[in-house]
Amino acid sequence: MVEQQIKTAVVTGASSGIGEAVARRLAADGYSVILGARRLDRLQALAQEIGGIALFLDVTDSTSVARFSHQIDGDLDVLVNNAGGALGLESIAEFDEEKWFSMYQSNVLGLVRVTHALWPKLGQARNGAHVINIGSIAGIETYVGGAGYTACKHAVRAISETMRLEWLGKRIRVTEIDPGLVETEFSLVRFSGDKTRASAVYAGMQPLRAEDIAESVSWVVGLPAHVNVDQLIIKPTDQARMDLVYRGRGNVS
Repeated sequence: MVEQQIKTAVVTGASSGIGEAVARRLAADGYSVILGARRLDRLQALAQEIGGIALFLDVTDSTSVARFSHQIDGDLDVLVNNAGGALGLESIAEFDEEKWFSMYQSNVLGLVRVTHALWPKLGQARNGAHVINIGSIAGIETYVGGAGYTACKHAVRAISETMRLEWLGKRIRVTEIDPGLVETEFSLVRFSGDKTRASAVYAGMQPLRAEDIAESVSWVVGLPAHVNVDQLIIKPTDQARMDLVYRGRGNVS
């Protein structure tokens, strides 16, 4: 069993991108970080580096989520639901049911599975707990070719709002963080490893970094317990909407 220390945080999807950056930042802030993801080799290397604990987690598998939860002993101070992602850019007329189902499993059902499994450890936290759901501005807007992903992220927004309603009075803060364009493996996964298509997403503009989102997580969890940031929208200066981006900066490193 995993022994709890003074402050404990769980981060899902922690093997890369935003999840990795959040795990690093929370560890630097003094948290004992439990990292969950499928790529256990990368997870273990990160855990060793930051003094965290790596546990295999597939949020699309209820058995895996239950096993993950059972390995955590004690109460949790912070849960960062980060696992998820987008697949493809097919229009509704080109509906790809397998991609839609996969996105719903990770972005929506995965978030609920993990939160449900860890609920007893959150609800009993002595000093209150904080659930952070990493959403997207896709949960606020829509765009051509993004119906599957935006539907999932709109669902994340609905779930976050419902958590606050159902947990009112239980000293559990709920924050939804909605980033715009963040340069991670997100687009590479979306386009099945096509590096050319992935790099084109960020061409000529300055996207956010994963560390920018980690900074926002650190800020919201560090606020006094009576203060809750319901929703935090973070976009690059070069982005006005999902589909409206200034690209006049040439090659941006």
